[in-house]
Amino acid sequence: MAKSGTRIPAMHRILEDESIAGYEAELGRERVRRAAEEIIGRARLSGERQGYDAIVAAVRKRLDDLSSTSPTAVINATGILLHTNLGRAPLSPDAVTAIADLGGRYSNLEYDLKTGERGSRNAVIGEALRACTGAEDALVVNNCAAAVFLVLDTFAKGREVIVARSQLVEIGGGFRLPEVLERTGVKLVEVGTTNRVYVEDFERALSPRTALLLRVHPSNYRIEGFTHEPSARDLAMLGRRAGVPVVEDLGSGALCDLAEYGTAHERTVQEAIGDGVALVTFSGDKLIGGPQAGIVAGRANLIARLRNNPLLRALRVGKLTIAALGATLRCYRGRAARERLPLYRKLAATLDELRERAKAYEKALPNASVGESVAYVGGGALPQASIASMAIAVPSERPQQLAASLRAGEPPIVTRIEGGRLLLDLRTIAPEEDHLVIASLLKIGRLTA
Repeated sequence: MAKSGTRIPAMHRILEDESIAGYEAELGRERVRRAAEEIIGRARLSGERQGYDAIVAAVRKRLDDLSSTSPTAVINATGILLHTNLGRAPLSPDAVTAIADLGGRYSNLEYDLKTGERGSRNAVIGEALRACTGAEDALVVNNCAAAVFLVLDTFAKGREVIVARSQLVEIGGGFRLPEVLERTGVKLVEVGTTNRVYVEDFERALSPRTALLLRVHPSNYRIEGFTHEPSARDLAMLGRRAGVPVVEDLGSGALCDLAEYGTAHERTVQEAIGDGVALVTFSGDKLIGGPQAGIVAGRANLIARLRNNPLLRALRVGKLTIAALGATLRCYRGRAARERLPLYRKLAATLDELRERAKAYEKALPNASVGESVAYVGGGALPQASIASMAIAVPSERPQQLAASLRAGEPPIVTRIEGGRLLLDLRTIAPEEDHLVIASLLKIGRLTA
């Protein structure tokens, strides 16, 4: 029951408020009414005195929540470049333009302009992937897990796949390699021990039922110390002798040497192809810097068999993914072009450039401090691959509350808390976002002062 003297505004007054009535065109009057009833009901039950303005603001907040039918753009100040929860790599301006151009018009997605007959949606993107990877052929599906699933379903259903025991990993989202193998009707043959596996272990496990030899990127799992893994080249040589294809799942799938940017080297797709691996699977939305996609590259005769699998239709990508991926791959013509991709532009930023940007924060926020930080590539394959950075430390007795306020702002800003301090890492904040971050910090500072 409401306390005596509590005044709850009349429903008709709330619905006639200009700031509320504007939502009717999008949500309909009935949904707006139900939202208002919900807020008024809560106010009555709380027993707290709430004025007209507070009730209307709460109704607007509820209507904004109802209007949000898609993810919201945020500013990543965490220092993790490929943040899985924040959508991984931002697309390049070229990819965004390609999506807008192709999405708003008809296209030759499956139409051959030369012959006037039906064409293949994989033709053009396959050519771009061949040029980037050095593989004989390639195709695209909707994510890397789907790429692995398609390969296993095509070549190994009802047969055996040999894999090192040390590579039976689980990655984010509960993706467990043994379960994927099981779902495709494949019999898993584990070889070696948890820490040491040799090519001879694979050789001893070969049988007439062997369909594939499989290598798997360990993702964010590492074994250190007394370890041994057979090289991809040695496995490929064994596969050729035995007539059994070697498949390697690279996960994030780099197309360039990340050591150029001062972080750890990550095995590239080109290296895997050069080692003689028959099929390589990798993602399009992590280290490549494109849209969510799974890519299979390798020998032309094996890719042809994948294309003939009816399952491919359920896993294929649409025109917007193809447009964005094509524009992304065009950025791999050299380092300068590659840095049109936001991921590599951020990796390429020098500490001196970050320090220069930090001056604007120091000038606007006298209480904030600037110091060296450590950013991370992230994205599953390289969660611990670090790169030097600079961060803004904002003093606060309640850093968790300050972080929540920044997340609730417009635009939302996602930060990290380290050593009891709220940090905003400049490595992941785009230079053009600096003024937005500073404005948000100033606004919150005035509200909490």
